[in-house]
Amino acid sequence: MTGDRDRVCVVGGGLAGIAAALRLADAGVPVTLVEARPRLGGATYSFRRGDLTVDTGQHVFLRCYAAYRGLLRRLGSARHTVQQDAFSVPVLAPGARPLVLARSRRLPAPAHLLPTLARYRALPLPRRLGAIRAAAALRSVDPDDPGADDASFGAWLASHRQDADTVRRLWDLICVAALNAPAAEASLALAARVFRTGLLDAADAADLGLPAAPLLDLHGRPARAALADLGGTVLTGVRVRGIVPGDGGFEIRTGAGRLPAAAVVLAVPHREAAGLVPAPAAPDRDRWSRLGATPIVNVHLHYARRVTGLPFAAVLDSPVQWVFDRTPATVPGQYLVVSLSAADRLLRRPAADLIAEQLAALTDLFPPARRTPLRDCFVTREPRATFRQSPGTRAVRPPAQTRLPGLALAGAWTATGWPDTMEGAVRSGQRAADVVLAHLGARTPTTEALT
Repeated sequence: MTGDRDRVCVVGGGLAGIAAALRLADAGVPVTLVEARPRLGGATYSFRRGDLTVDTGQHVFLRCYAAYRGLLRRLGSARHTVQQDAFSVPVLAPGARPLVLARSRRLPAPAHLLPTLARYRALPLPRRLGAIRAAAALRSVDPDDPGADDASFGAWLASHRQDADTVRRLWDLICVAALNAPAAEASLALAARVFRTGLLDAADAADLGLPAAPLLDLHGRPARAALADLGGTVLTGVRVRGIVPGDGGFEIRTGAGRLPAAAVVLAVPHREAAGLVPAPAAPDRDRWSRLGATPIVNVHLHYARRVTGLPFAAVLDSPVQWVFDRTPATVPGQYLVVSLSAADRLLRRPAADLIAEQLAALTDLFPPARRTPLRDCFVTREPRATFRQSPGTRAVRPPAQTRLPGLALAGAWTATGWPDTMEGAVRSGQRAADVVLAHLGARTPTTEALT
């Protein structure tokens, strides 16, 4: 395998790598994107099972995900998503009337959440008022303050008189889904990023967006086409085994040969990155292992008939956390996916046990499910869905720029200031591309050029 020494090599075809490669190609830089898997998209991928195209994870985005939404527009796939006009989340519990957490369409932030919190019957009125006071106090926490990252969100909530039941029934409803960790184990800084940026600072920031097509059609396929249109090269099924710096550039060693490159964006998970990055580029790379990993488990249930009219819901007092209706228009019945975050205890449970537990729990939420047979059921597991977003991670997450000129790091695990989300991944890729463009003396694309 040979390559052009003027090219930039992007190693890793997830969202970070796609964002970096497109930003470089839009600036007129020749790009080669190398991905070990047979398709692009990284953790956001799909596979076929019978009549269904299955996403391994249920990815939701917010209106405040400016970089991610810009990427979708750049790829031409934003039309395959659905965006709420206003934040609204049904909240279910067995034997209880459904609740809705929704923002006011008329009140400005942060008052836009006052009516829904005041009516939140899952908590007694005094605790609702206490939660409102805590939300107001959270606006004063700076997500970029290193001291905030050293503290836990749970400890902060306790110091603001949020008892265990309030945390479980309100704060963790969002925290577990957004940070893949309960408040007791989550960084205060990252929680502040979620709640301030997503819920408190702008009235429309938390309006939810959901995929209306398989993730492969949102990211992987259009990214390959977009890079081809720009003259880029995409190599899938090629695993990089080493990155060797040399005079005026780098040599990328793969199982299929060697690629010369003027610069490199390394956009792979932190475990793989620590094994590939040259020692002079990141002498502290051994510390990256402290980021760890937290799993997400998904239980997929294809019913013979519809059992609910809800497109999605959050759930209290149940083994179900969040449930999504992912039924394609051409498939009979109803295909529901239960997403279980912070799933350390569930990762090794037998699939049959998980399915039985979720089936029983869903019959408590959706009575028609009790008499509706299943067409199919299965479990998918993401053992390293996110890094462990606990206190102290800020000091471990590296910047995009390494100590080796021309080599940049990307990935949601790097120092983006954001949690491990699709938004963080895209921001990291764009930041790494800008580092490389500065090294090459190339023009950085404007935001308008990318959106």
